[in-house]
Amino acid sequence: MTIRRTPTGNLLTLAEVLDELRVPRSTFFRWKATGRAPKTIKYPNGSLYVRRRDLDNWIDDHEEAA
Repeated sequence: MTIRRTPTGNLLTLAEVLDELRVPRSTFFRWKATGRAPKTIKYPNGSLYVRRRDLDNWIDDHEEAA
């Protein structure tokens, strides 16, 4: 997985996020449409990125108790 360094932190491409979450693109966009996806950053060219910390926080928030 390639992590891009930016002034605001580590950015993951949408493909990297989908791979890590093991979900298809359609599921991610359904989550996004219903406000259940991790926060995304949309570049002017339409590319979507997710900050590593936002994805980690989102995963932590969805952890179920044992």
